[in-house]
Amino acid sequence: MAWIYLITAGLMEIGWPLGVKLAQQEGWRWQGVLIAILFMAGSGTLLFLAQRHIPMGTAYAVWTGIGALGAFIIGVIFLGDASTMGRWLGALLIVSGVIVMKLAG
Repeated sequence: MAWIYLITAGLMEIGWPLGVKLAQQEGWRWQGVLIAILFMAGSGTLLFLAQRHIPMGTAYAVWTGIGALGAFIIGVIFLGDASTMGRWLGALLIVSGVIVMKLAG
């Protein structure tokens, strides 16, 4: 169950930077802030539950890795963020690091 909490927490980690981005759009300030706060609270709560059974370093790496990769992909697909080879390589390195941490511990 701890891994389900952790993966869900990582997916929720994608929501708060999206909320912050939405808050920058005209007419979305308060809705975006509310979205960010709700996703932060949910993500943090699930990370707390996951860390009961998963080592902190591994949990944090997986959590931030999912959040970083997800936010990157959402930005590229929906928000017009740059999609360069270097940025994709960086995302691959993040995923690779998370996998190594999981396998090593």
